[in-house]
Amino acid sequence: MRNRFDRQLAQLNRELTEMGALCEEVIALASRALTEGDKTLAAKVAPVDAEIDEKERSIESLCLKLLLQQQPVARDLRQISAALKMITDMERIGDQAEDIAEIVSFLDGAAEHDDLLRQMAQAVIRMVTDSVDAYVKQDTNLAKRVIARDDQVDEYFSQVKRRLIGCIARDPENGESVMDLLMIAKYYERIGDHATNIAEWVIFSVTGAHPPEA
Repeated sequence: MRNRFDRQLAQLNRELTEMGALCEEVIALASRALTEGDKTLAAKVAPVDAEIDEKERSIESLCLKLLLQQQPVARDLRQISAALKMITDMERIGDQAEDIAEIVSFLDGAAEHDDLLRQMAQAVIRMVTDSVDAYVKQDTNLAKRVIARDDQVDEYFSQVKRRLIGCIARDPENGESVMDLLMIAKYYERIGDHATNIAEWVIFSVTGAHPPEA
């Protein structure tokens, strides 16, 4: 019975890793579409988000099967519960990447300040990757580093916001497009928050405590 449970738990880890890879892909697609002003790339985001939604349903079904058909011990139970929470954050990451792509679809040309936004996007992608990796490896130190990097993403958002507000002050006629870019930066900031949530659930799954208690 335990061997079967371990195999299903390994499957859960694989599917979570795959869902995390889809999240990385969808953010990268949306980011490339933004910096290149490519509406064709932007149109490719929605199908990947649909894959993320499907993966969420698959993982949720597997988690419920593990809970109902097996007899998990306390740590197993925490790991499964954390996975159920994590997939909600990962699904929202996909939604927010699609929101970025939707804005790109009606922006006129490549985004200004793309260097700063690209740096922000790369920081967010790394957070997402490492948060899922921390779950698979049950690595609380990696999870804590993800949580710490959320401050960097918040600082990127502050920098972008200051620069964009300056753009409006210099040229009010560009206010609408500038506000679109500000909204995109806000979506990146929210994705960082979701990665932080995932990392916090990793810590809970290993220790049974939520930060800052951990």
